[in-house]
Order: sequence, then C-alpha cells, then structure tokens
Amino acid sequence: MIKIGIIDDEILARKVLEDYCSKIDNFEIVLNTGNPLEFINFAQQNDLDLIFLDIEMPELNGMEILRSMIKPPKVILTTAYSEYALESYNYGVVDYLLKPIKIERFLKAINKVSASKIIQPKKNNENEHLQIKHDGLPVNISFKSILYIQSFGNYLKIFTDSRMYLITETLVNMTTLLSENFQRTHKSYIANLDRVTKVTKTHLLVENIEIPLSAMYKVIVFKKLEVLAKL
Repeated sequence: MIKIGIIDDEILARKVLEDYCSKIDNFEIVLNTGNPLEFINFAQQNDLDLIFLDIEMPELNGMEILRSMIKPPKVILTTAYSEYALESYNYGVVDYLLKPIKIERFLKAINKVSASKIIQPKKNNENEHLQIKHDGLPVNISFKSILYIQSFGNYLKIFTDSRMYLITETLVNMTTLLSENFQRTHKSYIANLDRVTKVTKTHLLVENIEIPLSAMYKVIVFKKLEVLAKL
C-alpha cells in the first residue's frame, strides 16, 4: 500500500482529495489534517510515501514545511496560487495542482508519481556512507563521521572528524542522500543531530562548533532531538 498524507486547512479541499484518493488502488490515507504542526509531528514517527500539501496555511505554509524537511516524501502541491510553482520544483515536487482540482488533472499527477518510484529504502546512520567525488576521485564518507554541511556559493563544504571536503552540489540534493539523523537547521546548514552537544535558541553546538539554528527549522530540530534522546 502507498501511504498518503493530506495537509490542507480547507475542509472541502481535503474532502475532494480524500474522494479522489479513494478511487486509486493501493492508496491508503493515513493522515488527513489541516494543521501543519500535526503533520510534522506525525511525519517524525510514521512513514509516508506521498503527501498532498497545501501552500497557504496558518502557522507554517507548505513551502516552509518543505524547506524544513530533510527527506520529505514525494509531494504534490495543492493551491489556489500559481506564483510558487517555479520554487516548488527545487524541492523535488512531483506536480503542482491548482484549485479547484479536477479529477482529470489529479489522475495526471498520480501518473507522474507512479513514474517516479515513490517507495525508497531508508538509510541506516551506522552502516551507510555518503558517496561523493573529490578532486575527481570517488570517496566514501561514513555518516557518523560527518559533523555538518555548509552551503558555500555553488559548492558544499562537508566537515568530518578528520577533514573538510569541498564538492559541487546543492543543499537540496544533498538532503536526499543523507540518513534521518541529519537535519537542515538553516538555509545554509545541515547538521548531524547525533553529534549535537548543546542546544540554544539560536545555535546548535556540534562538537563545540556553533551551527546557526533559524526560526524556520527550530520546531522540527527540537522535535528530532527529543526523539533521538529517547532512543
């Protein structure tokens, strides 16, 4: 079964999507909510394969939610506004549906999802490695050795226990390659939460190195750290 989440503050829009999804074999709606924070909490504890995500919502809008997630499921955005379309594709969004959503357009989006192979294996933080090219040569970096990653123009700096690697890559693409213990903390930073030694309102300390923590990512970072502390 493909596990579906619907996040939209409009009750009617949720009912329409729920009806459409009920017509698709192997679709199972496991979350149907108008509360973005409820979705974030749910996603920390449960697997989702695909979400229908509204953009204009109270507390957090859809784009803020996407920016805060290190490994979001496949996403179909649903909105009455078209101005976010270009930005949305930077986050691996499968499709962008304008309201009111017609069944024909919904089915076209679903076909795109089917072609994108939505079910992906999870990575284990202890056993997996990040594979990069450094100075033209392949390098395997164990996840547990990575402290943090910083965006630097068109490059990324990967800071590990032993050295720093400079590679050509985007922060958005990098988030898809890492395990769940890594979290975006700022528009320019990803931190290994396993290596956090102290938390303040504005920073994380990763092995005594200050990593900025922006308001946009604070809720999900604190939630992840709380979950990790219980493991």
